[in-house]
Amino acid sequence: MKKTLLAICVSIATLSSCQQNSTKESTQHQKLSEEAIRIHDEIMPQISHFDRTTIKIDSILENLSVIAQKDKSLDTAVVKSELETLKTNLEDATDNMMTWMRDYAPDSTDVAYQKAEIDRITKMKKQFEDVSLESNTKLGKF
Repeated sequence: MKKTLLAICVSIATLSSCQQNSTKESTQHQKLSEEAIRIHDEIMPQISHFDRTTIKIDSILENLSVIAQKDKSLDTAVVKSELETLKTNLEDATDNMMTWMRDYAPDSTDVAYQKAEIDRITKMKKQFEDVSLESNTKLGKF
């Protein structure tokens, strides 16, 4: 009888422990998912600014000869190359965000997946910061 009672107590303790681990892991993947979404929400509004900036770049490139007439020191070949590179960088950042949003599974319970996605979105945040700085630097004179 004592052995049966002991076995039941051990079983209950084991189930309780497993349930706590499951709850702890569930909480961890939820927190990681929330962190990924927080970072996304922080950088996502920049996309509309990036879109407006690419339109501005197109306008500058279209009117580069007129701009060069007003500023004789302007090296149009360099400006054209820099602006085309900037436009590509802006579009790449935007495309990366769209791909991430399409592929991301916020309801995934895989903790390793959620950690990898936080790394991915954090790198994307750095990309957004870099291209934003590049934009401010290269377009400041226009």
